[in-house]
Amino acid sequence: MTDSGYAGSAGPAVPPSHDRPPGAEDHKPTSDEARSAFAQPKGVHAAAQVSEDESQTTSEFAIPEGLIPPQAHAERESSAFSRPPTYNPRTAHPAFTPPVGIPQVRLTKELPWQDRMRTMLRMPVAERPALDPKPRHEADEATPAVPRVLDLTLRIGELLLAGGEGAEDVEAAMFAVCRSYGLDRCEPTVTFTLLSISHQPSLVDDPVTSSRTVRRRGTDYTRLAAVFQLVDDLSEEDSQISLEEAYRRLAEIRRNRHPFPGWALTAANGLLAGAASIMVGGGLLVFVLAAIGAMLGDRLAWLCAGRGLPEFYQFTVAAMPPAALGVAVTLLQVPLDTSAVITGGLFALLPGRALVAGVQDGLTGYYITAAARLLEVLYFFVGIVVGVLFILYFGVRVGAQLNPDQALGVVDRPGWQIVASMLVSLAFAVLLQQERSTVLMVTLNGGVAGLVYGAMHYTGHLSTVASTAVAAGLVGLFGQLFSRYRFASALPYVTAAIGPLLPGSATYFGLLGFAQNNAMAGLVSLTKAAALAMAIAIGVNLGAEVSRLLIRVPAAANRRAAKRTRGF
Repeated sequence: MTDSGYAGSAGPAVPPSHDRPPGAEDHKPTSDEARSAFAQPKGVHAAAQVSEDESQTTSEFAIPEGLIPPQAHAERESSAFSRPPTYNPRTAHPAFTPPVGIPQVRLTKELPWQDRMRTMLRMPVAERPALDPKPRHEADEATPAVPRVLDLTLRIGELLLAGGEGAEDVEAAMFAVCRSYGLDRCEPTVTFTLLSISHQPSLVDDPVTSSRTVRRRGTDYTRLAAVFQLVDDLSEEDSQISLEEAYRRLAEIRRNRHPFPGWALTAANGLLAGAASIMVGGGLLVFVLAAIGAMLGDRLAWLCAGRGLPEFYQFTVAAMPPAALGVAVTLLQVPLDTSAVITGGLFALLPGRALVAGVQDGLTGYYITAAARLLEVLYFFVGIVVGVLFILYFGVRVGAQLNPDQALGVVDRPGWQIVASMLVSLAFAVLLQQERSTVLMVTLNGGVAGLVYGAMHYTGHLSTVASTAVAAGLVGLFGQLFSRYRFASALPYVTAAIGPLLPGSATYFGLLGFAQNNAMAGLVSLTKAAALAMAIAIGVNLGAEVSRLLIRVPAAANRRAAKRTRGF
């Protein structure tokens, strides 16, 4: 009995498998559905077709009879760098290639890896030198997987960015790690909280992209130096560090303990505030009061941090004890310089590290990251303003006679001020958790900053902004030279040394003007503080650039500047 759905289907019947002759091929018969719907059915004679003279429906794009179509070019696979078939050198635009040709960049091994990677980052992808075809890591049994190399690169960049390193230096380090494992055509991108890197194996393959978010920032320059040492080891020509070894070293860097305990940080805060009060004219008793106020503020900030409060409130609370001690001294009518007490306490709170990094990112063309860093500085500064103004306002209301005219006094104690400048840099080095071997260099660099500023401002009677800019330029110059000598980051040698130049007194007198309803005087002082902060940041960056010009090594002239915008 046949199936009703296929009762009328044509075609020979297929015998059962047991009735087939031996050796017959056992395969599935061709289904009726496999035939084309336009195929001529079996049994239909050609005479039954439509006659040729009958009109038929044809496409309007069909080629008329008698017209021979041109032969189409046969498509063939070729290199992406081969000339297109329509290219004619006689009719090509003259600006396709520069008249002098594309300059060849020779990246010699005498240059530090930071300069070499920064040079390639500032070049177009098509002009970057290709990697050596010889595998760099011959000890490995197989080439490392691309996703794992990108993950290691992002983890290294995360530590650098969280430690306060500039965006350009973070990109240079990420680029160096990728090239050390043989990954060419890599494009790292760094913003304030997001890192991403893209690797394209070839011009016809899909790119592999990974990203990582920086959730938490910490201040530990010892860890920062260790990460730079790892990148420097990976960038060596004969480096045989495997991917697993690099991961192991990176895990050890993350687990490293801070070189200074918590009580040492609190004592460094006190030393910093006391030394800063000596710089602005205070004596021994002022030193003690400023140190006590700064240590109380530090402990309150740690308490707020343990409760999970944002850094804005931590800065606000930390700024209150120094201001409260200054107001208390005034109310008790003790013959002391209260402005020196409050100014010393503010020195430990001013975000000089974030300010320098933000301005440096802006000068090197990373405007998004620079804007985010400067906005962070603004929030910290507003927190300090709120804390100090809260105390000063109530102090003025209860009768405290705070004298803003003390800002006009000139303190002529060069010996004590140079020693105080060195103590400020020493305290900053401890607060930044620097390596103990770098503390001496940073202290001497801070003494140079204080000496140059005092000689130009007090002896040469130059403006404070010009004196600060020159002193900061020398700090950046010596810091860059120290870092080249140690093959490390320049940030630990610069950040602590600019401590004596921070605008603590200008910030205090600006806040005092607003507390006494003298908005014009307060605005003038705060504007001066902002100008001094910009002078510090620009001076440090300019000193670093001058150091690169002074170091005469082969192929140093090939280092390109970041030409991103032009005025014409």
